Amino acid sequence: MSLIVARIQNFLKLESSAGILLMLAALMALIASNSMLSGLYGGFLTTPVVVQIGALEIAKPLLLWINDGLMAVFFFLIGLEIKREILEGELSSFDKAALPLIAAIGGMAGPAIIYVLINWSTPETLNGWAIPAATDIAFALGVLMLLGRSVPTSLKVFLLAIAIIDDLGAITVIALFYTSDLSTMALGLAAIGLAALVVLNRAGVKTITPYALIGLFIWVCVLKSGVHATLAGVLTALAIPIHGKTKEAQSPLHKLEHGLHPWIAFGVLPIFAFANAGVSLTGLSLEDLAAPITLGVAAGLFIGKQIGVFGATFLAVKAGIARRPKGTNWAHIYGVACLTGIGFTMSLFIGMLAFDERDSLDQVRIGVLAGSILSAIAGVIALKLAARMGVPAEPRPTTQADGSKALA
Repeated sequence: MSLIVARIQNFLKLESSAGILLMLAALMALIASNSMLSGLYGGFLTTPVVVQIGALEIAKPLLLWINDGLMAVFFFLIGLEIKREILEGELSSFDKAALPLIAAIGGMAGPAIIYVLINWSTPETLNGWAIPAATDIAFALGVLMLLGRSVPTSLKVFLLAIAIIDDLGAITVIALFYTSDLSTMALGLAAIGLAALVVLNRAGVKTITPYALIGLFIWVCVLKSGVHATLAGVLTALAIPIHGKTKEAQSPLHKLEHGLHPWIAFGVLPIFAFANAGVSLTGLSLEDLAAPITLGVAAGLFIGKQIGVFGATFLAVKAGIARRPKGTNWAHIYGVACLTGIGFTMSLFIGMLAFDERDSLDQVRIGVLAGSILSAIAGVIALKLAARMGVPAEPRPTTQADGSKALA
């Protein structure tokens, strides 16, 4: 028994484990929705769940509690990571942020353009343009870590920075383009809650509980406002103090980030994947595979991400704006560009916001699964080839006759 527990603990420590668990959850959803369990699977997701306090009532099927509630916690973690990276991490200076920022912008623009080109003749499907623009951090890093020591550490940092900027872009897109009719009263109450968070932060309050309670209040207000409720998680995260009471004290932000990470990686995201990846393949035809949404999402993830990330990175390096990550060659960069096409969690999430019809959502799921699988395979092949190629020597400064330095 102790051996089993030890093996489970070792599995949870692996950085690739979250990606593996996501894959298993998605596979379970596909099996459940294409077997005799399909009725049970559908009934489980449509189970009504009601929370009521006086006149305040929140009544949703279980699927929406997962997508609006659990995913708000996921977005809270993303908000913490973004704040930490901007204040003291890989995005804390222009030199560090330039290359992943340019790569991420290219990686968001490329898939969106390809999706729009494919769906241009069907205006009713254009609302899904942002679906292939997102990268799944857990999946992409999980695949990268499966390759072990053959992948330079700098490449992992580069991919992580791209994915974080990508998430920030996705959050902005959701806030601007995927909102319903707005309730000014609910938004006003949310603004009051946000102001209270700012006051707590400026007053030097380091205890997490008041932030959590006000964050819950903001979540309810945003949920009722028409803006997607998950954005409340990001807003709350940005108010969490990054410094402790003393220099020696643990940072509240770091404490929360480290504490939440395993719950999100091994709980929230697999539950979301299981709830949203289930698509019935019964009666699937070539017509379904060739549908504009399916093609747009799959091509956007598999082709658009490669072109966008690799192209933007190549131009930035050649223009002298930034330098290639240390210890990498261009095949490494291409491999990472492929891995950014794994859009699973966030792409499914945006697809759920973009479309309501079941047929459209099934096409989104098929496109996301196809594009993500192809991207993962291409990324692994490219990175294995990159490891065999080796890394080109860095230019070395040489001393000229006048004593000045020149690159050799």
